[in-house]
Amino acid sequence: MNAKSALDLMESSSEVHFSGFHMDGFEKREANTEQPTTSATDMYKQPFIIGVAGGAASGKKTVCDMIIQQLHDQRVVLVNQDSFYNNLTEEEVTRVQDYNFDHPDAFDTEQLLLVMDKLKRGEAVDIPKYDFKSCKTDVLRRVNPSDVIILEGILVFHDPRVRELMSMKIFVDTDADVRLARRISVILMRRVGILELFLISIQIREASF
Repeated sequence: MNAKSALDLMESSSEVHFSGFHMDGFEKREANTEQPTTSATDMYKQPFIIGVAGGAASGKKTVCDMIIQQLHDQRVVLVNQDSFYNNLTEEEVTRVQDYNFDHPDAFDTEQLLLVMDKLKRGEAVDIPKYDFKSCKTDVLRRVNPSDVIILEGILVFHDPRVRELMSMKIFVDTDADVRLARRISVILMRRVGILELFLISIQIREASF
């Protein structure tokens, strides 16, 4: 992959503005990268970690997909911050409409750091999958070490310990009214119930962080 071509591709995306790039050492790493394999037991090397942040419905997934497409000759794994939501108590579930899923305290950052540390050290990890209907972790998915790790989420830049892991940072800046329109469209297409509407609706609370 050519780092400049990836940047050009991302910047050409409509209605999305990218800022906060930190690309020092990327070209140097690319020149020294050996041909990847699919084995989880390959010789360990430090992965290149890309952080992708932005508000809900800002286009983070689209950006991540474009990065993965550009890095087709590398092993890439996507880690979503959403996987690390705290499990809600039964009492919290009954008043879930009052729960702020866009607050840093909604995430188990310690578990996220543990997972990222293992991946950096070349170890396979089990990453939880959060069920937004039960508001609990239901299953785990096995993730092997990779050449590139994309860490995506609305607040992945909030904790300095998480930020320090990143080799590159991308913030997807999209107008709040555009994000709201996108989310409403998704909700209507899926015909979700009132409970899920509360869980995934746009509340621009993350702007505080």
